[in-house]
Amino acid sequence: MPTSEKRFNPATIWGSLIVVALLAGLLIRSLTREIVSVRVAPVTHQNLLSTVSTNGKVEPIDEYQAHAPAPGVVEQIYVDVGQKIKVGELLVKMDDSDAVARMASANASLKSAEASHSDLQQGGTQDERLAMQGDLSRAQLQQQQATKDLAALQLLEQKGAASASEVASAKQRLESANSTFQGLQQRSTQRYSATDRSRSEAQILEAKASLASARSSFAGANIRSPIAGTVYSIPVSQYDFVPAGEDLLDVADLNRIQIRAYFDEPEIGKLAEGQSVKIVWDAKPLQIWHGHISLAPTTVITYNTRNVGECIITVDDAKGDLLPNTNVTVTVTTSQRFNVLSIPREALHTDSPTKNYVYRVVDHKLVWTPVQVGVVNLNRVEITGGLTEKDTIALNATSNRDLSNGLEVKPVE
Repeated sequence: MPTSEKRFNPATIWGSLIVVALLAGLLIRSLTREIVSVRVAPVTHQNLLSTVSTNGKVEPIDEYQAHAPAPGVVEQIYVDVGQKIKVGELLVKMDDSDAVARMASANASLKSAEASHSDLQQGGTQDERLAMQGDLSRAQLQQQQATKDLAALQLLEQKGAASASEVASAKQRLESANSTFQGLQQRSTQRYSATDRSRSEAQILEAKASLASARSSFAGANIRSPIAGTVYSIPVSQYDFVPAGEDLLDVADLNRIQIRAYFDEPEIGKLAEGQSVKIVWDAKPLQIWHGHISLAPTTVITYNTRNVGECIITVDDAKGDLLPNTNVTVTVTTSQRFNVLSIPREALHTDSPTKNYVYRVVDHKLVWTPVQVGVVNLNRVEITGGLTEKDTIALNATSNRDLSNGLEVKPVE
């Protein structure tokens, strides 16, 4: 009886082999595939502050700088650096010998001009007036004598005892006496013209101006403070010779100071009057001062190689402990948001100014999620849409692996 053999279809055999190979590949991949470790963070509610910082220089609001009124020697300094002074207190005395001499000469010139003007108004000096009075008396006597002589000769002529020529001569002598007397009278009352008076008045005004200038120089040699405050700088020493205009001493109210700061052009639009400012000085690193913007930038200027806006910051809590001309760091709070939904800034990805997204971690996989953002500072970003407080987001991989949608991950806090 013949034996029957079972034959296998080759197609069936190859199909079975392929299925086995695929299953083996899937098994190997599932056992060996890489799961990326990523740092994650929760979405939380926090207070967000947005700030900008720059350097600034401290300067007094109320300040007095004493300058040398003229070239000279510093004779005496009456105050010390750090000393508090009152209004009118004597600060510095310059050598005033030249000012004293100028004042004496100007005073003498004024008195001389006033005396000359007084003489002009009275018709001359006392000697001149006495001499004029004597000349007038003599001329009057001569006039009276000439009048008598003429009258006597005219009587004698009527009697035939005097000739006509003698009478004519007497008339001429009388006319001459009259003319002399009238001339002297006119000189005594109209000796000086209006031009002479104007010249004399101008000399008095000039002498007064010279005296005022000399007095000002003398007063300038004794320098007093017009304000109350603290002496914060004395750049000269006793017996130093200084040129005119040299800075001798600086006084300021150190409780009223401001800071002049320059912000780069891209930051100007964030600044506004009234914004709060934190102030730090490297010389006192443990102390912080506070202030506010009293004058926001109004234009862009070139400062060294930067395009900047100049900003004036008033210090609100200065107590004489922040010195003028020091360099400080100012940090302006440009916006404040309280209890807002936020994420770490490193979790935010941006394709364009209006296209922002994050990767949420859902069932150990990354899910690409678009978000809307609000305030952004150096550390965190306000989220106004796209996330909830229950979400967890990926920051970055612990390796160099780039994040992508659907990537299987192992969260690491």
